[in-house]
Amino acid sequence: MSVQSGRGTRWDRRFSWIAVHSLGLALGLVFTLPLVFVVLTAVMEDDQAMTSSLWPGEWHFENFRTVFERAPLLEYLGNSLLYSTLATLGILLSAVPAAYALAKLRWRGQHVFFVLTVAAMMLPPQVVVVPLYDLWVRLGLTGSLAPLIIPYVLFDAFSVFLLRQFFLTIPKDYLDAARIDGCSELQVMLRVLVPMAKPGIAAAGMFCFLYTWNDYFGPLLFVGENRDSWPLSLALASFRGMHHVEWNLTMAATALVMAPVIVLFVLAQRSFVRGITFTGVKG
Repeated sequence: MSVQSGRGTRWDRRFSWIAVHSLGLALGLVFTLPLVFVVLTAVMEDDQAMTSSLWPGEWHFENFRTVFERAPLLEYLGNSLLYSTLATLGILLSAVPAAYALAKLRWRGQHVFFVLTVAAMMLPPQVVVVPLYDLWVRLGLTGSLAPLIIPYVLFDAFSVFLLRQFFLTIPKDYLDAARIDGCSELQVMLRVLVPMAKPGIAAAGMFCFLYTWNDYFGPLLFVGENRDSWPLSLALASFRGMHHVEWNLTMAATALVMAPVIVLFVLAQRSFVRGITFTGVKG
């Protein structure tokens, strides 16, 4: 009976391994096929693009060079990097102290502030679009990236909530030991908490970078017709409008816009997944 039981256990493990990996492979194919379609279309001839033929008859890698000749993508790339980088840094500089105060300190009104933070996450962004636009017009900042970056420097509810949940997983004993050694709260946060919370901080930064990189509505509303401040998302939509028939060039531009975030995710995948995993341990 024990031998049969052992064999049955091994077969159960094998079937479980096959089932899990088959599901993962199927999901991977589902998410990879659109990317493969974009890349294959990008190297096709104009006449073959968007036809029933899925494999390029001839490989035209010069389409990527043509995209740079048709539009100043390097300038738009600089605007996107400026927007995403400054917004991400602004979020981390403001969200880390706020999340630390919510997770590791005790002060009057703490729970009320946390409830307001959660409520701000549930507030649709369209609700505040009109007053925000009126504010930036009065300040004379429309037509630039400033209305897109400044709000992230001041407050972002989702990042505060995400970091607060991760900070709760860090034992207080480490922080208390630092306080006993004479560290101030700022030193405890910077020298003890932040090094231990790198995965959570990386996850929050990744979320912000990806969101701002792909943001289209914000630049369309606040940057408008000022092409000198266009990020890649807005430039790509304009490029598609100008070259709506040349789908091969449109897909080539799309592939170039997707490439930086794919590389970033691959490099930071481990920290990102670990940060997301631990944010739900305590609540």
